[in-house]
Amino acid sequence: MAKRHWFREYFEAILIAGVFLAFTNSYLVKTFYIPSGSMENTLLIGDHLFVNRFIFGSGGGERGILPARDIRRGDIVIFRAPEDPNNDLVKRCIGLPGDKIEMIAKRLYVNGQEVRDQPYASNRDDRMYLTRDTSGVPLPGAPARDFFGPFTVPEDEFFFLGDNRDNSHDSRFWGTAPRRYIKGRAFLIYWSFGGETSDGKWTGAADKLGQIGRTLSGFFTQTRWSRTFHLPR
Repeated sequence: MAKRHWFREYFEAILIAGVFLAFTNSYLVKTFYIPSGSMENTLLIGDHLFVNRFIFGSGGGERGILPARDIRRGDIVIFRAPEDPNNDLVKRCIGLPGDKIEMIAKRLYVNGQEVRDQPYASNRDDRMYLTRDTSGVPLPGAPARDFFGPFTVPEDEFFFLGDNRDNSHDSRFWGTAPRRYIKGRAFLIYWSFGGETSDGKWTGAADKLGQIGRTLSGFFTQTRWSRTFHLPR
């Protein structure tokens, strides 16, 4: 029997590994890194996450085979950005379909009840942005950061806020995200790097190689070891 050529063996092994990784990334586990401070202090700039892709299911064939449940209030969710579906966002689910959401002087109300148990939420800016004057007339161009709603979440859509409430571009500004945009739930920080973090934009091979070199040189000194294998809640 003729021996199989070594090139073919390596090619087949690489091909099988690539297919397995593509399947895993699409349906089971995806990686994601935090490029902004909108979820501080729950998630920090430079945190790298594993995303559970199958926990919410999709209503398709994998539901019933793999463990799945629906999205709950408080889940940290990765989803396609409604303003630009080519980009992904990470925010906390605050409103489910049918919920009435309102923000009054930085205080969150869901279905008419103030949400008091929010240990993850923070307000770091003492300024208060009003959306109406003293007579109730809307103020043109006023940001809906501190006063918002009341707003009812449409069917099969979800309302998201960042934990860093005063520094988060979220559903108060761009509306809700449809279920089909949901990618998964953040469940594990596998690496947290306090150094330079990529913004995901391609700026040339030389710049990318330089960034990789800086990351390698600062790996031991700038890695936040205490956050390794941390479960964000």
